[in-house]
Amino acid sequence: MAPIAAPEMLNPGVEDVLADTKTHQGVPPPQDQTMVINMGPQHPSTHGVLRLVLEIDGESVVSLAPDIGYLHTGIEKTCEAKFYQQVVPLTDRIDYLCPMTNNLAYCLATERLLGLEIPERAQYLRVLLNELTRIQSHLVWLGTHAMDIGALTVFLYCFREREEILRIFEAVAGQRMMTSYFRIGGVSMEPPLDFHKQVQNFLNIMPDRVQQYEDLLTANPIWMGRLKGIGLLSAADAIALGVTGPPLRASGVDWDLRRDMPYSGYEKFKFNVPVSNDCDVFARYAVRMDEMRESVKICQQALDGMPEGRIVADAPKIMLPDREQMKTQMEALIHHFKLVTEGFGVPAGEVYQAVESPRGEMGYYVVSDGTAKPYRVHMRNPSYASLQALETMCKGRLLADVVAVIGSIDIVLGEIDR
Repeated sequence: MAPIAAPEMLNPGVEDVLADTKTHQGVPPPQDQTMVINMGPQHPSTHGVLRLVLEIDGESVVSLAPDIGYLHTGIEKTCEAKFYQQVVPLTDRIDYLCPMTNNLAYCLATERLLGLEIPERAQYLRVLLNELTRIQSHLVWLGTHAMDIGALTVFLYCFREREEILRIFEAVAGQRMMTSYFRIGGVSMEPPLDFHKQVQNFLNIMPDRVQQYEDLLTANPIWMGRLKGIGLLSAADAIALGVTGPPLRASGVDWDLRRDMPYSGYEKFKFNVPVSNDCDVFARYAVRMDEMRESVKICQQALDGMPEGRIVADAPKIMLPDREQMKTQMEALIHHFKLVTEGFGVPAGEVYQAVESPRGEMGYYVVSDGTAKPYRVHMRNPSYASLQALETMCKGRLLADVVAVIGSIDIVLGEIDR
């Protein structure tokens, strides 16, 4: 964060970002008593390749402008060149901390276009693995957020539990992170024989571990001093800026898509939606801690009520044939070859499907022109909207508070840049 002495010394990129910000917000240009500095794009507290252009007056933030685009991959455009089933691995890489949630949103959107009915067993598996994904994402958030504030031990504790979840993912899908386990029409394969035992062992220990994190942090005077009353975001501002997920619920808005617009069988599960009216960084911390406890409850319900039956929809023209059939039936082998090389057609139409990711509303807008490749796939990602609120939360606060606020909104730059 090297300070820049005067506006005329700024590189063009900084000037452009500041000029755009001032023009749209009616903020006067920097005065002699203010200074413009960069935070990032390589900075340990920005949780990704993010550049923040800050105007400060002493230690106080006068204005803040995020500069994004360093991770742009063109994934949305790439989707147009792939068969529908080939898009699934791309969705893993949008938000790499919740790949299964991305899988689910895309699969649900495509399944609505196809009119597929998903078997109940596949729905329960999806809910179970999505809630495990939520827990492991929150563990990464808590560990890194605590480390930003100076609590290094919590990071090691959080990754201890996250490792157990990643082992479950590896047992189920053969991959720890980019699983591509959810497929259009269901899931890719049956879980292993010891899956129930693995998940149950984790669910048995997790409530005590969440309590352990809180014992280290919640009443800690340094933690409270750095988080309470910092980064205030009112309910009205959160709604106006499109903020969703834990930051929205920490601003007093009781809204969760799993309960209010249920999908994939969530209407069958009982859980509470944590809400806080404190609107600060500490409230966002408290909401996510309670969310982990609620996710454990949902996982337990899914595990106890897991039905028997098919794991893929009964749609022979869309689903790949059974591997054993391919060894003995020529028709199955030909069918497999045609689906893999030519894909399957999807009726023309458009659909928007939203799910509740660990960071908020994740929506997939899919447009079909009747061919085997999507005409358009657009992702509505929660981190992008949350980043808009960063200046509102930081304006007038100390420069050191920016670090705490960034951690509290839990952004992932992969889904911001796409």
